Amino acid sequence: MEKTLPSIPAKRYFTIGEVGDLCGVKPHVLRYWEQEFTQLRPMKRRGNRRYYQHHEVLMIRRIRDLLYDQGFTISGARNKMQELLQHERDRNAFGGMLLDGVEVIEVSDSMLCDFVDSEVTEEIELPVGPWMQVRQELFAIRDLLAATT
Repeated sequence: MEKTLPSIPAKRYFTIGEVGDLCGVKPHVLRYWEQEFTQLRPMKRRGNRRYYQHHEVLMIRRIRDLLYDQGFTISGARNKMQELLQHERDRNAFGGMLLDGVEVIEVSDSMLCDFVDSEVTEEIELPVGPWMQVRQELFAIRDLLAATT
């Protein structure tokens, strides 16, 4: 039942009718979503006419996907949108280097020198399999780095 949405033309501003056609929702739904999703703030000009920018059209498509395709409630979609926007802010703060579920930490050279192979094997019991290969490759890289300094 999922219909393909048209591509977004290269325009600076879109009227509410154009956005409705681009996103597959009616204008009264867009006005309602503005009340429910605080991130959605189209520019208003004469006579309270709404003008949406490209990023807002993408946001509306994301909201539509959460509500109509993934089955979220309004409250759930609002929370998910806040999570997604926070994740994007975090990624921008770290220069795009943030990975899902991975904490970014700074490591100094002295911390690397203090690292001892036997400490890791005593504290952590590693599973056999592909992780062992990754572990061995990491130790090889560490040894190569230590040899070049």
